[in-house]
Amino acid sequence: MHEADLQGLRRALLRLDPQPGFALTDGFAVSGLACPGLAVWKGDQVAACVAAASIIAKVTRDRIMIDYDAQYEGYGFAEHKGYCTAEHQRRLEDLGPCPIHRLRYENVQAAARVASQ
Repeated sequence: MHEADLQGLRRALLRLDPQPGFALTDGFAVSGLACPGLAVWKGDQVAACVAAASIIAKVTRDRIMIDYDAQYEGYGFAEHKGYCTAEHQRRLEDLGPCPIHRLRYENVQAAARVASQ
């Protein structure tokens, strides 16, 4: 999934308007950008702008998961926000994966097998 994360970050940065003059990233370097950049290990702990971006990303993701909760009833996305909690795993095993589950994850594959029995 690491490469998919980097591709998503690259796409997001390339779509910014105006384009940034510099990209500070948390942990891993992102190649193929239109600007220079610096990867900072544990960047959210040492750079306020990275910490702020991390908070914005988490809040945005949580809001998306709340919307998914209404769309995919029974999964409890509003409670666990898609994180691999025991409750999420139980619901996944009861209902099987829905379209937003990442089928490449081992726990999702295992739950799909349990749900199909």
